[in-house]
Amino acid sequence: MSAPSPGEAPSSPAVETRALTRVFDGKVAVDALDLVVPRGVFFGFLGPNGAGKSTTIRMLCGMMTPTSGAARVLGIDPAADPEGVKRVLGILPEEIHTYERLSGWEILVFTGRMHALGIEESERRAADLLALMEVNEEDRHRLLVDYSMGTKKKVLLACAMIHSPRVLFLDEPFNGIDAVTARAIRRVLERAVERGVTVFFSSHVMETVERLCDLAAVIHRGRLVASGTVDDLRAAAGLGPGSPLEDVFVRLVGGVEDRGALEWLA
Repeated sequence: MSAPSPGEAPSSPAVETRALTRVFDGKVAVDALDLVVPRGVFFGFLGPNGAGKSTTIRMLCGMMTPTSGAARVLGIDPAADPEGVKRVLGILPEEIHTYERLSGWEILVFTGRMHALGIEESERRAADLLALMEVNEEDRHRLLVDYSMGTKKKVLLACAMIHSPRVLFLDEPFNGIDAVTARAIRRVLERAVERGVTVFFSSHVMETVERLCDLAAVIHRGRLVASGTVDDLRAAAGLGPGSPLEDVFVRLVGGVEDRGALEWLA
């Protein structure tokens, strides 16, 4: 692991927000969000579509400026120092935009070079990551435009990790991929956390959250409704130990009303 950045207290949380708020055209997307995420944990960030998860991640990564409030990633203010925060984090966004006319190998080595790694070190890390991601030799040299969604996500997660970040932000990393790919990605993330990396990820896959996460938070309509361990979330929802996390999630965000039985449907 790399040394702390200048001005970063070694004991500071990996991620911290205080009254973090973002407003779009009068609509509040993130509403006075308070989070504290320790270092070296899996942190699940849960909420229904439109709850503010992606907006929060963009603010934490220095890709969007908050309307008010404050955030720190390893002690760095992403709004004040977006370049500095990008040196210590990696991100896999939900919507993937990249150089699709490069091969997986080329985009990975290119990313390493953009992070000021030498060519030999970039190639060494690229080979290690692609092997860990279970990307075979043939796929490594095909163009990204020809990849399946799962292979593309594995390569772009490798891009997010090649510069040895200390925090990984992953926005819905398990969407649109098969069980084999999901398992490969989980193993890579488990290896990263074992080495002290903090993984902050949003997901709708409750089984994965329950399996991986040390801590989690649920937001709804931009506001924090519960946080803590999975058992803490169960308690906040008024459900007992062992209750399915899907039931906990639905209870916390208000559930779904019965819209009718569709009697006409044969």
